Amino acid sequence: MVFSWPWALLSVLIIPLIFVIREWARRRRRRAAVRVTSIALVRSALPGRTRWTRKIPPALFVTGLALLAVGAARPQASVPVPQTSATILLALDTSGSMCSTDVDPNRITAARKAAAEFIESQRGGPRIGLVTFAGTAGLLVPPTDDTDSLIEALDGLTTSRGTAVGQAILASIDAIADVDPSVAPTGANPGDGGGEGYAGAAIVVLTDGANTQGVDPSTAAQEAAQRRVRVFTIGFGTTNPASMVCDSSQFGGFGGWGGGFGGRGGFDRGRNIRMIDEPSLKQIARTTGGAYHRAENADQLQSALGSLPSRFTVIRQRVDTAAAFAAGGAVLVTAALSLSLWWNRPRTPAR
Repeated sequence: MVFSWPWALLSVLIIPLIFVIREWARRRRRRAAVRVTSIALVRSALPGRTRWTRKIPPALFVTGLALLAVGAARPQASVPVPQTSATILLALDTSGSMCSTDVDPNRITAARKAAAEFIESQRGGPRIGLVTFAGTAGLLVPPTDDTDSLIEALDGLTTSRGTAVGQAILASIDAIADVDPSVAPTGANPGDGGGEGYAGAAIVVLTDGANTQGVDPSTAAQEAAQRRVRVFTIGFGTTNPASMVCDSSQFGGFGGWGGGFGGRGGFDRGRNIRMIDEPSLKQIARTTGGAYHRAENADQLQSALGSLPSRFTVIRQRVDTAAAFAAGGAVLVTAALSLSLWWNRPRTPAR
């Protein structure tokens, strides 16, 4: 706990002063009492209280004054505060290997369905943006709370050549920076990332392969870590070779890869044996404070997305607690004065 006005704590010195005045007044009353010839008469005039109850009002009064003194110093506590305006960037791999049929009907269809269900589950929650990556990465949908537009964009995903995981992370950082001023865009000085803990944003990278071009993923992960942006990675697919089949709506053309394919009726070409670069994906997660998940089928992919934190920020903010101390102090002082007045009220002698 820290204090905005620590000098105000000096007001607690009023407490010993009150004790001095109280002791002086008590001695005066004692000297006055000896002039009365009948001790029994004095006792009969005093309210019937025990030695213990007589200490209650002073104790409450002193405690209340101490709380008021602390409140005057404006105490601030560092507490975890969840962000309500979180931002999630889904970075989806759309490389040619996503046409692999080791996941029914193929990886890209299963990924699209799982992503749509995840987006639906976040309706009314954080803003979500979409980044797709193959040989290059680009922002498909800026962070938005329009669930329908996100799902519509998923329906139009097409595959292409290459896998640029690092570039996807950088593109996601820039998309977050556009809506979150606490996150610096790539190329700018990240500073201290805007505070303690993690930023109110996160990146989810779903890929079935390894980085083949563009920025090294470890470099991109460092950029995210410097901005306190966590990256959660998901390795999707099996290690079993399988035919790669995409329909015409999913085929974006691969140019010279594999000799090239026409997209009119989709394609069925060869077998995919590219392995997921799990060490790299795990390192990305460790560097940024995220987590790595492996999914070999559609159900596991949905489970991996569902296991992501419901809130993607873990920040600590200073909260002013002066009002709580002041309220507590006022209640105790009021109670002390009320009890003292009640117990010392004039009483009519019994006949």
